[in-house]
Amino acid sequence: MTLLSGFDHMTIQAPHGYQSQARAFFGTFLELPELAHPPVVTERGGLWFGLLDGRQLHIAVCEPFAPLDIGHPALRCTDLDAVLARAAEYGVVAMPDTLLSPLRRAFLSDPWGNRLEIIERP
Repeated sequence: MTLLSGFDHMTIQAPHGYQSQARAFFGTFLELPELAHPPVVTERGGLWFGLLDGRQLHIAVCEPFAPLDIGHPALRCTDLDAVLARAAEYGVVAMPDTLLSPLRRAFLSDPWGNRLEIIERP
């Protein structure tokens, strides 16, 4: 038996007033469902989004805000080409990366400049 059983969620930071951009980017573009959360989170300006495996991506207001680059979430997909096509359709810059080939992955940024990694796992 191990002490920890898995990864539950990750919180990324955003500037004040980010909610509409977050819903457009994470909800519409990435198709993540927005999750209900405790009222205290709403009062602080937070949003939560769900992933198919039950894990969550939380977004919290941080002032002063500075985007994350090295510390970033890595999200999984089953078809990286579909993600890249959707990014092009939505005007989101996605940079494919071959450093860990044959692993397929790409990097993109959320509306506030936080780095996101998308990894293809069939």
